[in-house]
Amino acid sequence: MTADAWEWDPLLYSGSAAYYPRGRLAYPESLAEALAVELGLDGTGRLLDVGCGPGSLTLPLAGLVEQAVGLDADQGMIDEAGRLAAAAGIANTRWLRMRAEDLPAGLGTFRLVTFAQSFHWMDRSQVAAAVRGMLDANGACAHVHATTHQGIEGDTALPHPRPPHAAIAELVREYLGPVRRAGRSVLPRGTVSGESEIYRAAGFTGPRRIEIPGQVVTRLTDEIVAATFSLSSSTPHLFGDRRTEFEADLRRILLDTSPSGLFSEQMREIAVDIWRP
Repeated sequence: MTADAWEWDPLLYSGSAAYYPRGRLAYPESLAEALAVELGLDGTGRLLDVGCGPGSLTLPLAGLVEQAVGLDADQGMIDEAGRLAAAAGIANTRWLRMRAEDLPAGLGTFRLVTFAQSFHWMDRSQVAAAVRGMLDANGACAHVHATTHQGIEGDTALPHPRPPHAAIAELVREYLGPVRRAGRSVLPRGTVSGESEIYRAAGFTGPRRIEIPGQVVTRLTDEIVAATFSLSSSTPHLFGDRRTEFEADLRRILLDTSPSGLFSEQMREIAVDIWRP
């Protein structure tokens, strides 16, 4: 099955929600600040975060709007988002288990709609058209390009060893096979790209791009393990009764790489494309 022919699988991220907060790097405050300046966010209007996961972007932006609505097809993600919102005392959020393809679903209009590492899992043409019709007159759609589970390779000296991403990927292949898994399906060519053509075909104009520099971060062994289980290609359920065995092998690789349990990474820059209806 090719990426273009891939069909939604409700088990895509099954069991991974609890690993997100620890395994994925939080979006920096500078991202919310840049969006606030660019879009004039002042505590009014509504936000719709489509494919919100556990609220990774919804929660940092919630203070900039009157109401933040997070939508995701995975119940575990919605439950984790609600838990994190309650723990942080963020009360202006609403969480909906729903596929993006079900929009507009009577949700009304929004000042800002966001897609953060989620658009490629959807029927993009259908969703983009629906979202355009849900924007206020001066509304905008923000497409966030980011990689929050791992950093980039390079020769820059870092205070601790880099996580052994190639060795981790090889271990996953040993357990799950040579073709990338995605729920009960496979993605031999990876996820789709070409977002700009989709947005323009739906009637959007732009984009205007905002860029946030990547940071050097220090990570712990538990965080690298959580990052691995947060991926659609290595969610816990894919390993079946070998999950514990896989984790033991993963931790052994990490210990061999950094006996201290500390790792350093240079994270990729975050780019946000702002599209207007």
